[in-house]
Amino acid sequence: VLRTHTSPVQIRTMEDQEPPIRIIAPGRTYRCDSDQTHTPMFHQVEGLVIDETTHLGHLKWCLEEFCKAFFEVDEVKMRFRASHFPFTEPSMEIDIGCSWEGGQVKIGTGDDWLEILGSGMVHPKVISASGLDPEKYQGFAFGMGIDRIAMLKYGIPDLRAFFEADLRWLRHYGFSAFDVPELAGGLSR
Repeated sequence: VLRTHTSPVQIRTMEDQEPPIRIIAPGRTYRCDSDQTHTPMFHQVEGLVIDETTHLGHLKWCLEEFCKAFFEVDEVKMRFRASHFPFTEPSMEIDIGCSWEGGQVKIGTGDDWLEILGSGMVHPKVISASGLDPEKYQGFAFGMGIDRIAMLKYGIPDLRAFFEADLRWLRHYGFSAFDVPELAGGLSR
């Protein structure tokens, strides 16, 4: 069976570790989609924070700081839209402000919006089912497609290009396996 999300990592962590919990769970996931912005296999990353004092403001701050660092902008407009995910309440989809210039998206400015991730406060029933006391602990979770946000950052028009093994494309967007990643600074060259 191919997994459709990386959420089981979160549940196992909640069952096996005492709070405070702070994890990032990356992995390959599979869905029955194939078009310019969806592929049957993609890379997803989910985050989870469980603590005694965690609240919605912490989730908002975490996502704002991530977006500013990832997209390398000083300010980013964000819109938190009510949504429904079965394991969070309240649930939100996050849009970032953008503009289109010469067919390219520019993150952080403009009056257009792009959805980039889903998030929410962990549902008390999920906390209880994992063996924790929902009266004592609360937390937040988020998830996003790594391929899609990389597509936005680098102006890649079609997500399927990631999987075509075109050497010209890899030379343009790729990097050497020997490059050393730096925090919010990309890869050294």
